[in-house]
This record gives sequence, C-alpha cells and structure tokens, in this order.
Amino acid sequence: MHPEPGSLPEHLRSPAAARLPEAAPGYRAICAAHEAAMARGDTGYRDPFTGLFVMTAAYLWARGDCCESGCRHCPWLDR
Repeated sequence: MHPEPGSLPEHLRSPAAARLPEAAPGYRAICAAHEAAMARGDTGYRDPFTGLFVMTAAYLWARGDCCESGCRHCPWLDR
C-alpha cells in the first residue's frame, strides 16, 4: 500500500543517525540541500560534497517500501 503524496511524517524528514549522524562533516549543508529539494518537489539532490545524486525522504516514502539500498534519507528505517 502506497502512502498519499506529501504524507511524509515530519520526524522522518531528517536522515537516520545510522546513515548520517549529526556530527558528520557537512551535516547542515546536506540537510539544507535535502530540504530545498523537497520544497521544490525534486526526487533528489546533488550531495554538496561528493556530487552524488541522493534521493529525498519524500521520494522514498512515496515508493511505499524500503529498497534495501542503504539510502541516506530512507524513511523506512527503524529509528
């Protein structure tokens, strides 16, 4: 069952600490890029440090389940 678009719970907007701890270098810049992408409705953003494409939590949530790929913003992780 797929959730309704835009229904991502607020507490799942931040990356899980197991995937990106708050003490990680660039945490704030990464979170800002993530939030900007979600505000635009983008499926992802370019990591400001590595240039790699990272999917947003909203996009991953809309997929309906975890793909087991280790996504940084996976909303399906046990937190």
